[in-house]
Amino acid sequence: MALTLKQTLIGGVSLTLALSLGACSGNRGGGDAGEGSNEGAKIGVAMPTQQSERWIADGENVKSQLEELGYEVDLQYANDDIPTQVSQIENMINGGAEALVIASIDGTTLTGVLETAESQDIPVIAYDRLINESDTVDYYTTFDNYEVGVQQGTSLLTGLGILDEAGAETGEKGPFNVELFAGSPDDNNATFFWDGAMDTLQPYLDNGTLKVPSGQTEFEQAAILRWLPDTAQDRMEDLLTIGGGAQLDGVLSPYDGLSIGIISALRSGGYSGENLPVITGQDAEVGSVQSIMADEQYSTIFKDVRELGERAVLMVDSLMKGEDPEVNDEETYDNGVKVVPAYLLESEIVTKDNYEETLVDSGYYEASDLE
Repeated sequence: MALTLKQTLIGGVSLTLALSLGACSGNRGGGDAGEGSNEGAKIGVAMPTQQSERWIADGENVKSQLEELGYEVDLQYANDDIPTQVSQIENMINGGAEALVIASIDGTTLTGVLETAESQDIPVIAYDRLINESDTVDYYTTFDNYEVGVQQGTSLLTGLGILDEAGAETGEKGPFNVELFAGSPDDNNATFFWDGAMDTLQPYLDNGTLKVPSGQTEFEQAAILRWLPDTAQDRMEDLLTIGGGAQLDGVLSPYDGLSIGIISALRSGGYSGENLPVITGQDAEVGSVQSIMADEQYSTIFKDVRELGERAVLMVDSLMKGEDPEVNDEETYDNGVKVVPAYLLESEIVTKDNYEETLVDSGYYEASDLE
């Protein structure tokens, strides 16, 4: 299954580059093989883990596209171990990398190694996860993470019947019992997801349409370190106890892996079939899409990582040619030291009603992947 997914993501996108060769004086980077030539230039690509099919696909996709342009690629996975990722990036620098694409494990722990990159004039692109507390991050490419959170909150309200498919209020007042989950506190994206979702849900919490039986409505209470499914499962089991046996109608989950753990806990707690609450997710991972097809998980947020990989490659290629990469946001992503220029991509809510059109017809998955 993973091999098919990888092949689909690598082969499903065509990268067309029409970048001019004129140099701009303000950029770090630039290939050594002659003006406009990428042949032999080494690019370091650091990914956080191979424990998620999403990150495997991201890494292989970026690597494939860079190699198509003539770059040599050093792709490394750190398996969610921070010292390992730091060491891998150090080795990339020492091994002659001319640019770095980094999806960080903890966005606050790379300051030292990035100073080394800066001293050697190596440009740094933060990939999907913002690198914080460092002025050496040149560019950032990601999805509109606040909007992802809005979509998660919206899909929860739609699944509960509070909103209709057009996003209009139905007049349904509930009350509905929901529990809230957030992502890893060391991932900058997690707070954007949370803020988008909570801004969407807060009016319905305020007017009593939604109730949280456990009373846990703060990010710090809901956060799941390292996005671990087992941790989410344990917390869901605890919440069923804390909530005093209240029947749950919905669960805000920011990631498919957490959703799988949450469903496991709910099943252990006596939920099954139509009795399962409305559960959200993110990343359109195979297991969760199958769960949506089986009426277990209600929704996921599809972020087309083929487009994300393509954008990172375009940034690298521009920097290697001495050009300014294209960005569409220069205000949102303050990493504590600077506002990092970014390119934001769009995402889409996926449910049982549109998964085939969105995921299969687009070539992201083969129908056989989801069987």
